[in-house]
Amino acid sequence: MTASQIPVITIDGPSGTGKGTIMHLLAKKLHWHMLDSGAIYRVLAFWLLEQHNEEKERDAISQLAFQLPLQFCWDEEGEARVLLEERDVTHLIRTEDCGRVASKISAIPEVRIALLERQRAFKQPPGLVTDGRDMGTVVFPEAQLKLYLEASPEERAKRRYKQLKEKGISVSLAQVLAELRARDHRDMNREVAPLRPAEDAIIINTSDLSVEAVLEEIMGWVKARFKGV
Repeated sequence: MTASQIPVITIDGPSGTGKGTIMHLLAKKLHWHMLDSGAIYRVLAFWLLEQHNEEKERDAISQLAFQLPLQFCWDEEGEARVLLEERDVTHLIRTEDCGRVASKISAIPEVRIALLERQRAFKQPPGLVTDGRDMGTVVFPEAQLKLYLEASPEERAKRRYKQLKEKGISVSLAQVLAELRARDHRDMNREVAPLRPAEDAIIINTSDLSVEAVLEEIMGWVKARFKGV
C-alpha cells in the first residue's frame, strides 16, 4: 500500500462537539491508527506549564515541539492513552489551564509548522482517524472522508461543565461558556489554519445526538467511502 492509498478520516470541529470521543471509538472499531492533534498541543502546553515557561519565546516553543517525545497507545483495558516520555499524561493534559495555553500556542505559525510533519507521520497502514481543528483543511487535505462536528455553544458548555464537575473541579457554567466562546474566537480568527470546515467536509450537528447516534451516522459514510470496511 502506497502512502497515497492509506485511508484517512479527519474529524474537525470546535471544543465540546464530541470529536475526540468519536475519533477514539472509530479508530478502535476500524482497528486503525489514531491521531488526537489537540492532545499534541495540550502535551506541549503541559510541558511548558510544568517548567513554568508558559511565556517562552516562539523559537524555543517551536524547538520543544520538534523534540516532543509523545505517543498514543491503547492500555490493557483497551482505553486510549497519551504518553509523554513514557509517562501517562492522558488526564493531566485535560485541565482548563492546558486547554488555554494549547489554544495560545496553536496560533503560533512556527509551532504549527514544527508539528505538521510529525502529525503527517501518523498516516500508516491500515488507516488513520484524526481529530482536531485543521486536519481536513491543512494537515490531511487529501483525506478520503472529512467530517466536521458542530454543536451550540450552550450545549458544548454543558458537556464540559459536567466533565469538570465529575472530576471534582469547582467551576461555574457561565465561566465555562465564557472560556469556550473565547477559545472559539481565537481558533476561528487566528492567522494560520483557522478553524473552519473543509469545502468537502460532511457537517454533523451533535447538539441533540447521542454518541452512539453520531457514530452510527459516521459509520454509514465510512462504509460508503471505503470498500471492505
